Amino acid sequence: MTLEPQTLPFPSHLTADSSPHPLAPSTQALDYDIAIVGGGIVGLTFACALKNSGLRIAVIEAKQESAAISRGQAYHVSLLSSRIFEGIGAWQYMRPGVNPIEQIHLSDQDYPSVVRFNLQDLQTAALGYVSEHRVLLDGLRHCLSQCPNVTSLCPVEVTATEFHPHCVNLMLRQGDAEWTVRSQLLVAADGARSPIRQQAGIQTMGWQYWQSCVVAFIQPEKPHANIAYERFQADGPFAILPLPHNLCRIVWTAPKQEAAALLALDDEAFLAQLKTRYGNQMGELKLVGDRYLFPVHLMHSHRYVQPRLALIGDAAHCCHPVGGQGVNLGIRDAATLAEVLKTAQQQGRDIGELKILQRYERWRKLENWKILAFTDFLDRLFSNNIPPIVLLRRLGLWFLQHLTPAKHIALHLMVGLSDRQPALAKQ
Repeated sequence: MTLEPQTLPFPSHLTADSSPHPLAPSTQALDYDIAIVGGGIVGLTFACALKNSGLRIAVIEAKQESAAISRGQAYHVSLLSSRIFEGIGAWQYMRPGVNPIEQIHLSDQDYPSVVRFNLQDLQTAALGYVSEHRVLLDGLRHCLSQCPNVTSLCPVEVTATEFHPHCVNLMLRQGDAEWTVRSQLLVAADGARSPIRQQAGIQTMGWQYWQSCVVAFIQPEKPHANIAYERFQADGPFAILPLPHNLCRIVWTAPKQEAAALLALDDEAFLAQLKTRYGNQMGELKLVGDRYLFPVHLMHSHRYVQPRLALIGDAAHCCHPVGGQGVNLGIRDAATLAEVLKTAQQQGRDIGELKILQRYERWRKLENWKILAFTDFLDRLFSNNIPPIVLLRRLGLWFLQHLTPAKHIALHLMVGLSDRQPALAKQ
């Protein structure tokens, strides 16, 4: 057994072209219709969503292997995200490496009542899935091998951007070679510290939380039974996500100093601390691989678009990890923007026009803001021992457990089915 899923070979036609491309005069065709900066899960989802559009797309990525892969990052993949992956043709390559969630258990510290969500509550084959980063990325890359309209430039760095009325110039560098390409639209999928967003002067709002996350892979003695746990503690939420091969991914949120101290413990001492938080329902625990520490913050861009530019994923927003919503919001951004652009193209419109891009912003900005606010509210509501608040939240858990409409609303929010769905998810 290994943590490293078999990596599919990167498609041969998706390779960097290191020869310089001179800047084409304005009388010539643009090099690309869309340039995507960021070749992670969100950027590649967007590219795959446009595979039959006829648009010429470049995916520009500075690193051949991301930190998420090297750290074995894993995600909760919502039901809506899985349907989007199915709609773009990537799910068939991912599915063998992901694990279904068949139950979700929510609990508050030592409060005996546990809210249980089951398959019967949704009448679906799964309540969601859990996957390592590499599995999702390999599936998307395999899907892109069937996209002759997509070119990958990697490792290539964007050194500068120039926005003009009818195009965007991107200055690129690979080693000692430098060149410029022109695109009708630039899409930034380059993460929370997005250089593209910063170069465009788009401001953000948000804050650093008082918490950090310690993540690790655990091998329990007993089967995990495809159950995902979200346990709220006074110092932060604690999640257990079921993976293939009876592995679990833990996401342990704690105050920054406490999280750093947990990371510094040797394996035996860490497991001793973990058992007090994890419980005895799965027997003895074994650490598999290294532990990592992640900061926790909330960020939301003042705007998602401007002429010739759109932000998706973490470049536009970041939320607290409680509920595992972060990457799923970016996947929905990608599917939504692709739908808006395909509709505009069919109408003969300019896909970089502000009015077109604002359709995407109107669709996604409010929905993302609701999830950012909801995850922030959950963390603040449960990460304390203030008696009136403890009473209030436990009353809320009782309502979730015993009132079917409340349970239905909460579950649809968790799996991504509470808001407008992109057309790709309905195919």
